[in-house]
Amino acid sequence: MSGRRVAVLGGGGWGTALAQVTARAGNEVALWARDPAVVSAINTARRNPRYLSDLTLDPAVRATADLAAAVTAAEAVLLAVPAQTVRGLAAALAATGVAPTTAVICAKGLEIGSGKLLSEVLGESLPGWPVAVLSGPSFAGETAAGVPTAVTVAADSLARAGDLAACFGTPSFRPYASDDVIGVEVAGAVKNVIAIAAGIAAGLGFGDNTRAALITRGLAEIARFAVALGGRAETVMGPAGVGDMVLTCGGGGRPRPRRRRRYADCRSGRRGGQPRRRSGRHLGAAAGPAVASRRSSLIAGGAGFG
Repeated sequence: MSGRRVAVLGGGGWGTALAQVTARAGNEVALWARDPAVVSAINTARRNPRYLSDLTLDPAVRATADLAAAVTAAEAVLLAVPAQTVRGLAAALAATGVAPTTAVICAKGLEIGSGKLLSEVLGESLPGWPVAVLSGPSFAGETAAGVPTAVTVAADSLARAGDLAACFGTPSFRPYASDDVIGVEVAGAVKNVIAIAAGIAAGLGFGDNTRAALITRGLAEIARFAVALGGRAETVMGPAGVGDMVLTCGGGGRPRPRRRRRYADCRSGRRGGQPRRRSGRHLGAAAGPAVASRRSSLIAGGAGFG
C-alpha cells in the first residue's frame, strides 16, 4: 500500500534512486542529506548536483538536512548510507527521540572490527525498532531511470516484508518479500569477495569458463556461510544472491566491473594490456592472498562496491 510518509537517509546515488522509486510508488518522501547545498538544489532545481545529476526528481521528494525533521512521522526509514556509517547514523537517530519505526538497511556489508551484520548493529543502536533489509541487483542509475529491477526486502516476518514490498513496489521496481534477514545480508556482503576473485581471474587472462566456475562455487560457499549464521540456503538463489552475483561479476560495460578488472590487473602483474603468463598453481598464489588479505574490507563494503 502506497500513500505513506517514508524517510530516505543518504543523499548519495543509491539514496537518490530509492527516493525516486519510493515517490513513484505514491509515497511522500523526505530525503535527508548532510550537505545544505545538495538539499537546496534538490528542493529548487529538482536535481541532485552530485549524484545522478541528470535525473529530475519526483515532486513528492523533499530534501532536508535536519535528521529529526526527516524521520518524524515516517512509517519507514531507509538507511541508504555506506555500511561503516550505519552505527553512527543509528546513534544519531536514537538521539532524535522519535518513536521507533521500521528501519530498512539499504547498505551491503559487515561492520569492520566487530564483524557484525548490520541488522545486529541496529539491534544494539536502535532497540525497539523493527529492522528490515533491502538488497539485490540494482545499479542506482538504472533503478532511478525505471529500468525493470527486482530486489529482495526481508524483515522479521513475511507480513512486515510484504507490507514494505507493497510500499516500495512499482511496475518497474519489484521487491520480493522474505523473512530471512540474515540470508539476504550475507548474500549481499560476501558476493563482493567472489566478484573480486572474478576480476582477478579476468586480469590473469582467464575466460568466461573460469568466471562461471567462480560464480557457481561462490554461491555454494555463500549459501553455506548463510546457513552457518542462521539464514537459509534458498535465499541465496533469489535476487539478493544469484541475482546480485550475476550483476556484480558481469556487466562488462559498467564502471564497477571495469574497476574490479583494473584492480585485478594490478594484482596479477598485467602489463601493457597483456596478462603475465601464469599457471594454475600461480593463480592460487596470486589471487589467494589478494582476496584473503582484503576480504574484511571487501565484505564490509559500503559505497565502493555495490
